[in-house]
Amino acid sequence: MTTPASALTLGDFDFELPPALIAQHPAPERTASRLLDGTTTPPLDRIFRDLPSLLQPGDLLVFNDTQVVKARLFGRKPSGGQVELLVERVLHEANEQHTVAAHLRASKKPAPGSVLEMDGGYTATVLGRWPDASGALFRLQFSSDPYALMAQHGHMPLPPYIERRYGDDDGNAAEDARRYQTVFARHPGAVAAPTAALHFDEALLESLRAKGIATASVTLHVGAGTFQPVRVERIAEHVMHNERYEVPQATIDAIAACRARGSRVVAVGTTSVRALESWATSGQARGDTQIFITPGYAFAVVDVLLTNFHLPKSTLLMLVSAFAGHDHIKALYRHAIAQDYRFFSYGDAMLLCRQGISARQDSATK
Repeated sequence: MTTPASALTLGDFDFELPPALIAQHPAPERTASRLLDGTTTPPLDRIFRDLPSLLQPGDLLVFNDTQVVKARLFGRKPSGGQVELLVERVLHEANEQHTVAAHLRASKKPAPGSVLEMDGGYTATVLGRWPDASGALFRLQFSSDPYALMAQHGHMPLPPYIERRYGDDDGNAAEDARRYQTVFARHPGAVAAPTAALHFDEALLESLRAKGIATASVTLHVGAGTFQPVRVERIAEHVMHNERYEVPQATIDAIAACRARGSRVVAVGTTSVRALESWATSGQARGDTQIFITPGYAFAVVDVLLTNFHLPKSTLLMLVSAFAGHDHIKALYRHAIAQDYRFFSYGDAMLLCRQGISARQDSATK
């Protein structure tokens, strides 16, 4: 029996993780990461390139094809003080060009009208808060196209648990630019990677196609809020961050065809889950979502989930607990820690079945 969200507390999603298990660099090859098969009892330790053998012909893999932009930018206030921006999204205001919503870090927040001199010779004018006067983000206007400026002058916006010193010429920047991006990224706009998809390369995608496993894509531009800890003890009181998503008509058609042949929808990553379930619950194929999935949620689309290991007390850990069962996830995390799996964005992955179906049970018999 699942516990309703109203009864859950933050402590239900806490665990002790040895710091040495937080991956600071990706595996030498994308498909060389480990894969914990959580669809069996007991779970099995595998390698990610084994994935085709764990799926069935006719299954539909749904990827998030967002592209991470180099959203971390540095500059100076008029006073000379340092400022750091993390662009959350590029805005398309009707009356304003080159505007963005960004997190702003400085010793003292600059006032509206301040012109920031950014590294690289461009400027960013502070217009105010976003989305309104009480918003946590700042609305700024760049002196030219934000996407071009980020591509030329920005840094990959790595999560805080990956330790990097921006600007150091130590080879990390080149590695991160290549590996903190999926091989099928198409639509720029994310400030964090859909990390479960980082394990795929072209050879593995071809192996999946050869087995008769179909693929489709959604777009969800992952925001920095994905790394924000939940700060309320009662989970039901948490206010979820906002992210843009789109489920193309081709993907909607592919899901219908998958259902018609009695096969399973396999979401690659929690971001794909959020996009698919946002579409299913709202009826809107595109827009902004604040969907918050916790134990007790009734999944409408996803049957199987491929995901990385998530932060303690995070909304993503709550999502996978809703999907596969709170007790099952706790047991899998204990196993992963005991077996020295690598955690978080550059870490290893696991495969999960939704509660109520078995690893080899097709969707027609659910």
